[in-house]
Amino acid sequence: MLRRETRLRREYLYRKSLEERQRTTAERKARIKRALDENRPIPTDLRREALTLQRDLAYDDGGGEPTTTTHEDDEYRWAGVSDPKAVVTTSRDPSAKLKQFAKEIKLILPNAQRINRGSMEVGQLVRACKSNEVTDLILLSENRGKPDGLTICHLPYGPTAYLTLSNVVMRHDIPEVGPMTEVYPHLILHRLTSRLGRRLADILKYLFPVPKADSRRIVTMANSEDSVAFRNHSYRKVEGRIELKELGPRFQMKLYRIDLGTMDQSKSAETEWRLRPYMNTARKMRYLEAS
Repeated sequence: MLRRETRLRREYLYRKSLEERQRTTAERKARIKRALDENRPIPTDLRREALTLQRDLAYDDGGGEPTTTTHEDDEYRWAGVSDPKAVVTTSRDPSAKLKQFAKEIKLILPNAQRINRGSMEVGQLVRACKSNEVTDLILLSENRGKPDGLTICHLPYGPTAYLTLSNVVMRHDIPEVGPMTEVYPHLILHRLTSRLGRRLADILKYLFPVPKADSRRIVTMANSEDSVAFRNHSYRKVEGRIELKELGPRFQMKLYRIDLGTMDQSKSAETEWRLRPYMNTARKMRYLEAS
């Protein structure tokens, strides 16, 4: 079993490296073609290989849809074919509030299960989830009794997204909260339009199965200044009007890291994106929304 996992992981990393190489070559060809079309000098960093790339341009077909798949496609190749199966757990020795929050996260996600962490290590959790064909492992953490961390690990190969939580409001703290329903929800992903934003949107939306057309539950994840607000509502039609009823919980999420690996490979996996300290000084820079 371990040999098979190692072989599959090695094949996945090889496909990903090929994809990165092809993407870099395609970008260089596009820069040379743009310079030739606009009758401008070829960029200095491409002059040594300009003739080779120009010869290759003659064999490139610019029409039609691209047929190459990315490693993102490989990670979520069964999305929409079979329903996701998520497991929700917490950090060790959780407080009562974190346990309650884990129960509410479990209710948000259809087909999800909640397990008690106990003394299990992260590696044991990941191996147990893989052996039971779990698609996503969700780990909740806290600081001084307040939920402040959300880790989403897609199985079996990754990616793993690390997010901070803030302004967490439980169901019982929401006035006039509606009854919780586990109907498959429609998703609204607002202003996640950059390459990183689409990546985060894929990680979040594939936690949910495909809803039926007549579903009356809506989950909204709206980005504002790189902070994603989560809301859970149900709706009904009353005399030609739409009435929304909040089901809870509500919270804010902020992405700070994406690893190309599972949770137990955090020290060895390649980091796809990380929020650096100097990024906080760029007030006008937005990473989840295309400018």
